[in-house]
Amino acid sequence: MAKRKRLTPAQPGFLGTSQAAPETKAMPVGMNAPIAQVAGEASATAALAEVSEALATARAEGRMLELLDLDVIDERHLVRDRLEQNEEEMESLVESLRARGQQMPVEVVALPDAAGGRTHGLISGWRRLTALKRLYKETSDPKFAKVRAMVITPDTAQDAYVAMVEENEIRVNLSHYERARIAVRAMKEEVYPTQRAALQGLFANATRSKRSKIGTFMMLVDAFDATLWYPSAISEKLGLALAREMVRDPGFADALKERLKETPRDSAGAEMRVLAQAVTERQPPAPAADPEPAPRPRIRSTAQNPAKGERIITQVTAGIEMRFTPDQSRIELVGDGVTEALVELIQDAIRRA
Repeated sequence: MAKRKRLTPAQPGFLGTSQAAPETKAMPVGMNAPIAQVAGEASATAALAEVSEALATARAEGRMLELLDLDVIDERHLVRDRLEQNEEEMESLVESLRARGQQMPVEVVALPDAAGGRTHGLISGWRRLTALKRLYKETSDPKFAKVRAMVITPDTAQDAYVAMVEENEIRVNLSHYERARIAVRAMKEEVYPTQRAALQGLFANATRSKRSKIGTFMMLVDAFDATLWYPSAISEKLGLALAREMVRDPGFADALKERLKETPRDSAGAEMRVLAQAVTERQPPAPAADPEPAPRPRIRSTAQNPAKGERIITQVTAGIEMRFTPDQSRIELVGDGVTEALVELIQDAIRRA
C-alpha cells in the first residue's frame, strides 16, 4: 500500500515574495454582524405582524371587547324588536349596573359610513345600553360614560337580525306581536325576500306551530301597527281571533281601526277590551237551547212479579211499538219505523253500553 505524503505549510518565499499575508482586523467588541441585525429586525417585524393579524382576527370574530363612548353607538341601526320595556325590569337592571358594573357586553358592528359621530351600530344589548345612559345622565360618573362592546362583523344583514332576535329570545321573551313585527320590518328592509324566508331565518329554532302563529300575527302588524298603542299586550288567543275575522271580512280591519281611533285608551287593558269586544260582537249568536224532550213512556216495574208470559206494550213513537216480555228477557220492536238504519243504531248503542 502506497504511503501518503504529509503536507507541509507553504514557504513564505514560494511565490517570489517575502511579504507576509495581510493582517485581518478584528470586529470591535459589542458590534453585531450586519446579517444578525437584519435577521433580528425581520423577526421583530414578523412577530408584530402576527400579533396584529391575531388582533384583527379576534376583532372580526367577535372575540375582543372594546370600551366605546355611549354616543358613538347608533341604537337605531336595526329596527328593534322590543316595542315596550317593563319599567320594573329596567329599574332592576339599572341598580345591578350601579352596584356591579356591566357584566355582559353589547354587540355592535362598525359602520362604514359614520354619520353624526355614530361609528358603530347596535346589534344586541339595547336594554344594557339604555340603562347605562340613564345612569350616566343621573350620576355624570365617567365609569358609566362608556359601554363594554363586542365588535362583530356579520356576514349578512340576516345574521345581524338573527343575532338580535336570539339574544332577546334568551334574555327577555318576546310577544308574538313583537316577533311578527321584526319579521315584517326585516322584509320591508329587503333583508328577506318572502314571509316564509323571514320566519325560517329569524325563528329557525322555533317549532313549526310557533312560526305559523307568528306568521298569523304578521297580518295584525301590517294592518294595525300604526294604530295600536299597546300591541305587545295582545294574547295569542285574541290575536288569532282578530286574524280570523280579518280573513272572514276584508273590511273588518278598517272598521276596527276607526273604532280604535274614536275610543279612549289610557292603558293596555282598555285597548285589549276594545279588541276583544270587536271580536265578540261578530260571533254568531248561540243556538237556541233544544226544547226539553217529551218524557219517555214509563215501563211498569217488573219488581212486582209479573204473570208468566205477560207482555208489556209501549208506544215509543208514532211508527214504533215496543213489546217487552220480562220473564223471557225479550224485547220486540214493531212498526213502520223499524228499519235497517234503526237496527244499526241500536247495535251501536248496545256496543257502547
